[in-house]
Amino acid sequence: MERSPDPEQSTEEFWREFLTRGDSNERNARWVFRRIPSDPRCMLCAAPFSGLGAPVMRMIGKRPSDKNPTMCTSCFDFMSKHHGGAEIDCSLLFADVRGSTALAESMSASDFRGLLGRFYGIASRSVVAHDGSIDKFVGDELVAIYFPLLTGQRHAAQAVATAQALLEATGHGGPNGPWLPLGAGVHTGRAWIGAVGDGQRTELTALGDAVNTTARLASVAGVGEILVSAVAAQASGLEPGLEHRSLELKGKSQPTDVVVLRV
Repeated sequence: MERSPDPEQSTEEFWREFLTRGDSNERNARWVFRRIPSDPRCMLCAAPFSGLGAPVMRMIGKRPSDKNPTMCTSCFDFMSKHHGGAEIDCSLLFADVRGSTALAESMSASDFRGLLGRFYGIASRSVVAHDGSIDKFVGDELVAIYFPLLTGQRHAAQAVATAQALLEATGHGGPNGPWLPLGAGVHTGRAWIGAVGDGQRTELTALGDAVNTTARLASVAGVGEILVSAVAAQASGLEPGLEHRSLELKGKSQPTDVVVLRV
């Protein structure tokens, strides 16, 4: 991410063009980086921080940033230099552990931390493999963003595919049941995406009603369910014959129509 704003562009114009059009070289580089082992890797460009590819990445300035180790130095420097963002169409994925309080009570704190660590690793790989960006891990919850810079116009389909891959990887649909019970929500809409925070703690995040809606969907999804909003289902090309529900989500004035997916 080495682009700089045109002197005649506003910050918002720069970010909107950057997030929605991006640069084919950036997408191509990410396509290559995410195929080089191994994790962990930059949440934006997917440059690997360990394994055989790490020395090469360090030579081109892509080592973990001291200020935010989830990003490489070049991506963090870009974020901290170009604070701001823009409202764009995007897709979001929230996935969290069902019954985490009971799970934590049934094992030691160290074992529970190990279980979540395994989840974080699988979730990170699933998001990167489907060209998403990890917004954050909040306790037992994953928040991921999909936008045209990384996915082209297939952001809804990539968010749904990530959720399906994540449920498969945690054992949903398997003969022995999941080793970690998850529920997920996917929604497509307009959100503000950009760099927030001060110079020492800059992060890329998404804000707005679309984010809140996705969080609500994940909160009411049952074990093994992916609740996909109607708009995300249409954008991702899901079959019209799948199960539909109309949900009264907390804080929403109108019912939200969803498609229900299971692994």
